[in-house]
Amino acid sequence: MTTLVVSAAASWAMVGLIWLVQVVHYPMLASYSSTAPTRAASDHQRRISWVVGPLMALEGVTALALLVERPALMPAWTAWVAAVWLGVALLSTVLVQVPLHAVLADRHDPQVARRLVTSNWVRTIAWTIRALVLAWVLAT
Repeated sequence: MTTLVVSAAASWAMVGLIWLVQVVHYPMLASYSSTAPTRAASDHQRRISWVVGPLMALEGVTALALLVERPALMPAWTAWVAAVWLGVALLSTVLVQVPLHAVLADRHDPQVARRLVTSNWVRTIAWTIRALVLAWVLAT
């Protein structure tokens, strides 16, 4: 049960963070980074890593733990659904957002900045669904 609670807490922390990034930070980065492109993107990557790194690691470990040994109140399908949505978010991070950030750290490109904002909806939705699934399990 502790693993489920920790997993849900980490997931909801990421939901709050990803919605902040999606609605506030990425649109600002897209418009403001033209004045100091490498600094804006580099500062974002360096600073956000201290926040998201531990949360993402905690989510990964607890998602795997719930697949191996889940509490009796958690149906197997919910552990798999939550893990798949986390996988979607993490794959999007590695395959889409990190490369886009790398381009923006090199130069300001309005198209790349817009793609960062629009592609981030995948992570925003994935983390939100994951957190809702875990909340549903805890509530039932």
